Amino acid sequence: MALTESIHILQGIRRQYVQAKLWLYALQALAAILVGVAILWRWKFEAPVLAATAVAILLGAVLYFILRWRSVSKTTLHQVARHLNRHYPQLQDSTELLLHAPDNLLQKLQQQRLAATLHELHPEQQKTFSLRGTATFTFLGLALLLSVGILYLPAAPLGTAAPKSIKLEFPDAPAATADTVAKIEKIEITVSPPGYTGKATYRAESPNLRVEEGATVTWLISTTKPAQLQFGLSEQQPISFKAQNGKYTFSRRFSESGLYTINLNGQKSAFYTLEIIPDEAPVIQISKPNEYTEIRLGEPQRVRLQAQLTDDYGIREASMIATVAKGSGEAVKFREEKIKLNLSGNSRSYTINQTLDLQKLGMGFGDELYFYLQAWDRHRGYTRSETYFVQIEDTTIVEASFDMTAGVNPVPEYFRSQRQIIIDTEKLIKEQKSISRAAFEERSNNIGVDQKLLRLRYGKFLGEEFESGIGPGGGIPEGEEHHEDDGHDHGQQQEDPNSAQALLDPYMHKHDQEGEATIFEPAVKAKLKGALAQMWEAELRLRTHKPKEALPYEYKALRMLKDVQQSQRAYVAKTGFEAPPLKEPELRLSGELDKITPLQAQDDLKQTQNFPGTRKALSWLAMYKQTGKYKPGDAAILEKAGQELAKQSLQKPGSNLKALQDLRTLISEMNASKKLCSTCIVSVERAFVNLLPPATQTPQPQQTVRSKLAEKYLKELN
Repeated sequence: MALTESIHILQGIRRQYVQAKLWLYALQALAAILVGVAILWRWKFEAPVLAATAVAILLGAVLYFILRWRSVSKTTLHQVARHLNRHYPQLQDSTELLLHAPDNLLQKLQQQRLAATLHELHPEQQKTFSLRGTATFTFLGLALLLSVGILYLPAAPLGTAAPKSIKLEFPDAPAATADTVAKIEKIEITVSPPGYTGKATYRAESPNLRVEEGATVTWLISTTKPAQLQFGLSEQQPISFKAQNGKYTFSRRFSESGLYTINLNGQKSAFYTLEIIPDEAPVIQISKPNEYTEIRLGEPQRVRLQAQLTDDYGIREASMIATVAKGSGEAVKFREEKIKLNLSGNSRSYTINQTLDLQKLGMGFGDELYFYLQAWDRHRGYTRSETYFVQIEDTTIVEASFDMTAGVNPVPEYFRSQRQIIIDTEKLIKEQKSISRAAFEERSNNIGVDQKLLRLRYGKFLGEEFESGIGPGGGIPEGEEHHEDDGHDHGQQQEDPNSAQALLDPYMHKHDQEGEATIFEPAVKAKLKGALAQMWEAELRLRTHKPKEALPYEYKALRMLKDVQQSQRAYVAKTGFEAPPLKEPELRLSGELDKITPLQAQDDLKQTQNFPGTRKALSWLAMYKQTGKYKPGDAAILEKAGQELAKQSLQKPGSNLKALQDLRTLISEMNASKKLCSTCIVSVERAFVNLLPPATQTPQPQQTVRSKLAEKYLKELN
């Protein structure tokens, strides 16, 4: 019975601790809620930013309390027992025994002793724990002061700035009182951009609009009295507004620029521009590689691709189309692949920086790669870059000449085993880890022997006609001794410079001396010497079991051999038919022309006059400047000229807007029999003159004044 009461005491202490902690957390959340409610009460939802802030504060306070409640609820009786052990030394750090069933008699006696001690202490009636609430109450007080300040201080209410009032001008409207004529009270123009732009709906601040291609524009007009409103676009048939709740609305989707007017009870407003912002196609800029790239022997078979993709509203998709060409002639095969691009950046500007591994594309020596980039934007824009070429050099194919000649090879056929040495070396490097050290050194030495044999064979073309050093045991054979007359220079005999042999040496043709070889030109012989030097460097590293270091020299040797092979090709012109020379003095002007009649043709050209209304209006303006008088019917002349000017202005909206407005002012003044505006006349006349094409030059009679001596001389000549 005492043990059960002890557990109830522990549960009561836990309950007190949890309630005290939750009370503090509730006060902290309440402080934040007061601030959020005060903001919403004062400004409601008129200020979107403040409303969003207040809602975020309220949600944050509720979430904070929920998280703290879950954390405090996890407090266990073991934690309470450990806390009592620290607070009461009389419990001898054994309070946790009350929560376990006793295993033996000693534990049971200890539990009874602890239960008796716990009943004597009565911890549930004392304050066994202390919570610091100073910070909580301070925060709550500051929140109360801030809330009162928000609610009662005379601060100006926040709100969004009211849009500027849009006004329309009606130059043709007659002057009348406000009681008899309906007037426009308020105009709201709302632009809804299309979805591909990613922009939100916005309000226009001026009747001259500049909107995105495919945007929907809505006019909402309020009038003082019921009226008839119409929308006129680029001299098209006017469309009536829809009446709704005492207001007039008109909505339309636009894809072409133009000029529009608002008609109020038959009276046209001034012309206003409606300019369309076209959707630009994506722009692709490739910085690497070049348009043509050749990978030489020994170079890594990789291509670095660096490009920039940009678009005004965002790129939807981008890819690279690569075509691999293998083979030559009629046996060429093509394989096309679509390669994914590694794009980095935002949707309006992507950066491409990746490496193309040609071996993974299945390319080998002599193969070609053609690739281009393509990109689509979010609308209908599509862009494709230029085609770029990448070719891997192939030494087995001799370059062809584009000259109209036939190739002739006057020198002996060259060996092509240097390429096989490169293949064997690369294979040895790949298999180095899978074979033993002894086998690796043996194969490397054998490749070095092959390189030596090839070097000595090419040395024949430079006069090295003795091959006593060929093979792995080159040099002087065993058991062979030098003699004085064996042809070797032992540094002991000095030849007499005055002997007959010494005098004839410069004029002798000796094939057994390297410097006397005459099969090549000096430039070609220098290239071949360079190739032999590279072979010697490769052989040295192969013999010392360093095939990886020998590979670059092998590639250089193969490249030099190819240059020598190409430079020794001779070209001769192809034979063909040669026509005999014409005997011009005998055949010139010897034909009969009696049956040949001269060709006569007559075309009637009718010159059409452009802009007849504009020309007529210019004539009328010139006459009005002289007389200062006009007739009521003359307004029709300006009206026709205005239509021609408006049609031409559709190509460049806003270019002649001022002139059209001045023209509308002149027409309204003529209809009202008023004096015409002089500045308007100058502006309209300048616009009409700029509209007309430049006049064509007509031939004029030459007006020259000659002296009597010159006239007499001309008369004698005639």
